Amino acid sequence: MVAAAFAVMFFAYGLQFSFGVIATGMGEDLGWSRAQTALPYSVYVFLYSALSAVTGHATDRFGPRAVIGAGALIIGIGWGGSALVTQPWHLMASLGVIAAIGMSVAWVPCNATVARWFTRRRGTAVAIASTGASLGNFLGPALTALMMQAWGWRIALAALALVSAVAILIASRFMLRDPESFGQWPDGDEVSPAPHLLGAGLRVRELWKDLRFLLVIIIYFFTWLAIFVPFMHAPAHAGDLGLGDLVGASLLSAIGIGGMVGRLFTGSVSDRFGRAPTLLSICLLQALSFLLFAVLQDVAGLWLAALVFGVSYGGGVVLLPALCGDLFGRAHVASVVGVIFAVAGAPAAFGPWFAGWLYDISGHYQGAFLFSAAMNACAFLFTLLLAWHLHRRARREAGT
Repeated sequence: MVAAAFAVMFFAYGLQFSFGVIATGMGEDLGWSRAQTALPYSVYVFLYSALSAVTGHATDRFGPRAVIGAGALIIGIGWGGSALVTQPWHLMASLGVIAAIGMSVAWVPCNATVARWFTRRRGTAVAIASTGASLGNFLGPALTALMMQAWGWRIALAALALVSAVAILIASRFMLRDPESFGQWPDGDEVSPAPHLLGAGLRVRELWKDLRFLLVIIIYFFTWLAIFVPFMHAPAHAGDLGLGDLVGASLLSAIGIGGMVGRLFTGSVSDRFGRAPTLLSICLLQALSFLLFAVLQDVAGLWLAALVFGVSYGGGVVLLPALCGDLFGRAHVASVVGVIFAVAGAPAAFGPWFAGWLYDISGHYQGAFLFSAAMNACAFLFTLLLAWHLHRRARREAGT
């Protein structure tokens, strides 16, 4: 399960995170502004995040194999069609709508399925699976930049779309809903230590009055509001500083390196020290990364900012499925994670567009990076509130 989820996220996110490189060549070739190339991407982020509530529910009902397999075909059509665009509305349709529908099958179905297969080592398992996205983030942009230099952005994008769609379709065949359906127990145990808990879990409709659920949504709303700004604009920021296209692509790869470190360490650290304390550290690191982007202007400084951002970004996404599994149970975890991803993640679509708009009116990205740092400071404050609430709840339950 971990290997299959790793493969799906490697190809899906390797393709997605390469768009910052593609967008630079696309905008120059077609004469589009930064905001014009960013807007379809923002719609893409909004739609695939919003649809995660649907694909999460579908995963609980039909299983991940069918959901991810169907999404693989749509990913190929959407991203491949983006290689043919000549007008902004073409990109809005191919990337903003079709590719977004396909991409909604990647993160929530994969991570929620892995969370369902583990209890004791849930954080570590989700971390390893999610590292596929960071490895794709590391390799995809650099490979895309080389392909663009050799073939141009259209052929490079078409080739990436085809290979990714086929690979995701193959990996989907190995995704199975839960261990009980195949006579196994979570974590590979031969005997379940608590068989009466295996089917336990709160439904989404029961959670809207639960303060824990609402706080998780608020925390991820603030931290994700700026999450796609570096992926979309870091290459262009490097270009504006005169550092070149390959340096810009390398920043996305640096985010991927940091993401791999953040995902792997965050899973095991949160298993040992708790999800809330780990999430507090992640919010602080992410705020710091945006401050570094705003003030550092050489290659080494931008690499440092990208690495710190990657560590915090990767750690944050790893924590969500594990946190939901811990707080709300295994039975409906895909639906729960899907709703949180939809409600908190969909507004992240406006981050890249807003950053592009700020650039167009100011001529630089400092304002966008400072705004992103402020959003993560807000996430930190609400994480403090969640930690306090969980501590009080634990004390009450211990007392009874």
